[in-house]
Amino acid sequence: MLYFVKTPHIIKRAFPKLTWNIPTKEKVIYLTFDDGPTPEITPWVLSELKKYNAKATFFCIGKNVISHPDIVKEIIKNGSAIGNHTHNHVNGWKKTSRTYLKNIDKAQQIIDSEIKKHQKTILHSTISNLQSPIKNLFRPPYGKIKNSVAKILLGKGYKIIMWDVLSGDFDRSITKEKCLKNVINNTSEGSIVVFHDSIKASGNLKFLLPKILEYFSEKGYLFETIK
Repeated sequence: MLYFVKTPHIIKRAFPKLTWNIPTKEKVIYLTFDDGPTPEITPWVLSELKKYNAKATFFCIGKNVISHPDIVKEIIKNGSAIGNHTHNHVNGWKKTSRTYLKNIDKAQQIIDSEIKKHQKTILHSTISNLQSPIKNLFRPPYGKIKNSVAKILLGKGYKIIMWDVLSGDFDRSITKEKCLKNVINNTSEGSIVVFHDSIKASGNLKFLLPKILEYFSEKGYLFETIK
């Protein structure tokens, strides 16, 4: 399985309108989780984040949002953000632009509806400055998106969020220790780091996440949502 752990600068320069990292001199890292929510792993992720007052951005699959609305509510209560990861994890290179955009729209309608259902209650029952989790963020599954589709989404006001560091938690051919090194050796101020709150990645993630939260917290880093 071939992939870049650290996104090369040449790729970032080739696609400058996509968001690869958040330029900053502050000690801030942006943890992101793809493919959820899943009852087997997402609640555990939220529990680990809470230990460090950490926020993250969850790129959710529309059909999973339908299946697990209570977990969506917990993501909002955590103060984390929710982004769109298509309705059923579609490869953008293998579908027509029209079909792909419809899939994204379907997921967004579901996500927005579910968030609004819970948001008013949560805002009244928690801190008054809790930010809205609706951010119009989109991450293409597999990182694959046609330029023509990207232009349309950007025109609609979406931010297309890629990544600076890929943990490799989904890769069963590498060790948990290798996944940990992938993140620790490549993450710096403003990095967007990809994990997966999926069953497939859960073995690696349960090893990785507590260690990463502890390591960077001890170095004075904060974990924030993508805005």
